[in-house]
Amino acid sequence: MLSKHLRSPEPTASNDAAGAAPAGAEPVLDPVALARLGELDPTGANHLLERVLRAFQTSVNRLRPQLDVARGSDDRAGIRLVAHTLKSSSASIGALHLSQLCAQIETAIRVDAPADLAGPLREFDPALDGVLRAIETLIKDRP
Repeated sequence: MLSKHLRSPEPTASNDAAGAAPAGAEPVLDPVALARLGELDPTGANHLLERVLRAFQTSVNRLRPQLDVARGSDDRAGIRLVAHTLKSSSASIGALHLSQLCAQIETAIRVDAPADLAGPLREFDPALDGVLRAIETLIKDRP
């Protein structure tokens, strides 16, 4: 059931621009990581998975505007801070592609390689939007 809800939808005119992965691509949220979180609350009585996913959404709502300001002013330290913060939280919820992008952004800034920064920054927003959509779908479809 998790795999069904965690894959990105097939691209259409409306969601292709948002960076949705084609059918058959890796899931946006890794089912193994989500299962590990689920093992911490086997009965679901504490709604741990939902609480962790909501905490991620809250963090994104706080960090995304910071990233936008940092990008607009070419504040690489600010960009790096947001990438560093989201790198581990993304990995913890199974958003592995997003976590890898954050690691690439952080590394490119740390080693002062602006050419290596453009690609991951371009992919970041669509990847983050895909994760947020997957979270909403997963939460909505939970019993």
